[in-house]
Amino acid sequence: MTADRTEPKDPVADTPYGAVRGRWERGVAVFRGIPYAAPPFGAHRFRPPVPPEPWDGVRDAGAFGPTAPKPPYSEAFAQYLSDPVVPGDDCLNLNVWTPEPGPGARLPVLVWLHGGALTRGSSAVPVYDGQAFARDGVVFVSVNYRLGVEGYGLFPDTPPNPGLRDQLAALRWVHDTVAAFGGDPARITLCGQSAGAISTGALLAAPQTQGLIRRAVLQSGPPEAAERDKVRRMVRRMASRLRIPATAQAFAEVDRELLLRTQAEVGRLSSPVLGGPAFGVVVDGDLVPRDPLQALLDGEAATGVDLLMGWTRDEYRLWLVPGGLVDHVDRLGPVALAGAMARCHVGHEVPRGYRTLHPGAGPAETVGQMVTDHLLRLPLHRLAEARPGSSYLYEFAWPSNRPGLGACHALELGFVFDTGEGPDAARLAGAGAPQELADAMHGAWVRFAATGDPGWQPWDDTHPVRVLGDGEPRTVSGPRDEEFALWNPGAPPPHPERTAELALAVRRLRRSVAAVRRH
Repeated sequence: MTADRTEPKDPVADTPYGAVRGRWERGVAVFRGIPYAAPPFGAHRFRPPVPPEPWDGVRDAGAFGPTAPKPPYSEAFAQYLSDPVVPGDDCLNLNVWTPEPGPGARLPVLVWLHGGALTRGSSAVPVYDGQAFARDGVVFVSVNYRLGVEGYGLFPDTPPNPGLRDQLAALRWVHDTVAAFGGDPARITLCGQSAGAISTGALLAAPQTQGLIRRAVLQSGPPEAAERDKVRRMVRRMASRLRIPATAQAFAEVDRELLLRTQAEVGRLSSPVLGGPAFGVVVDGDLVPRDPLQALLDGEAATGVDLLMGWTRDEYRLWLVPGGLVDHVDRLGPVALAGAMARCHVGHEVPRGYRTLHPGAGPAETVGQMVTDHLLRLPLHRLAEARPGSSYLYEFAWPSNRPGLGACHALELGFVFDTGEGPDAARLAGAGAPQELADAMHGAWVRFAATGDPGWQPWDDTHPVRVLGDGEPRTVSGPRDEEFALWNPGAPPPHPERTAELALAVRRLRRSVAAVRRH
């Protein structure tokens, strides 16, 4: 790329591949669309990332770079979630917000991995604006990475997890380069929500990240590895529809838009509640040598890393409220509960215990909270138990002003980023989100990135959890211990005949949901 003449008023920073020119915005220097790897197409498609081509002169970094290929949200979800598309191939890029560009400042750094089920989302989502973090003395970096089949398809002719390898390349870029933007490479906090938190957990357990991460934040997503067969089924179903072999070479020859449409169609009934084939991080013997949660529980990785982890009170409502599925699950009653038992690999004792603890809850709430605990809260609870003294847990409890959402999945983001006044945060929160809650949450994340202490008691045998949004912020001992006690990880699985019966219930539930979505 040829040089553009740099205006003196614009901030300029050096990267390993050339200088970049940002913009001053509200007292903060912002650099957008900086490439950390080459465009992942052509010879690089479905392959691990490689360095970008260096450029001469000063590259303009005033606008967000291209976003990774992704299908749009369905109409039901699009009313709640913003997902901008920036066209172009150079989608392996990142953005930096900093109060003090240039070496010498040594400020704490927060690296953000967005959510979106590894199929949607980008760093250009307005809620993820890093201005407030930089305003408060943190160098904030947000990352784009490959999504869906491009980033997490499992093929016999390419290495697994290219999307996760993108994130590793970005993390290395930050470690090697952030000092030029005023950051301290010894104080990097890796932070993500939902799929971004799952990615954060996988990177925490990766041998290649040792020494790169000082702290980590996992919001509504546990360290986990997806079943390889689950990912293979997604790829094979796509291949069957496209009438091609299930190889990276064959997929690379398919029109990109057709690939996205096929991916969306094959995955339309997959969800945290319903299960089904989906993309995910898989054990690959290299970057992910074993299940990330087990590696972290065994103390094999991320020793000395401080952890901030938590969930929202009503995670499941974002999965079931759009499109009216929550009412449909309530009507299905026993079928929905049987489906949840199959999803969670438990017998009748667990839903029976939930109904005893919450006698006013309907089937949708019971199913939603069971699945949330199984997939998300219990793993984070186990991780805190394995790392007392350096783990901090929270529960976000403020109910949205939008009908039916409650304290749903992703609602906390506008408060963490202190971007709640924007129209995109209002898609989930509605009007009138409390600024004092944003002050409390954003301030806690800033303190954690700077010091490793968000401002409340670390995990110990009293099980302290910071409750945010239900009155004044307060620390509660074991608010979900009774639910967690219902789960017995050592119990034998249901009898094979019972397992088949429950699996049939899941299929009936998916067919019923499909009928609702068609109409």
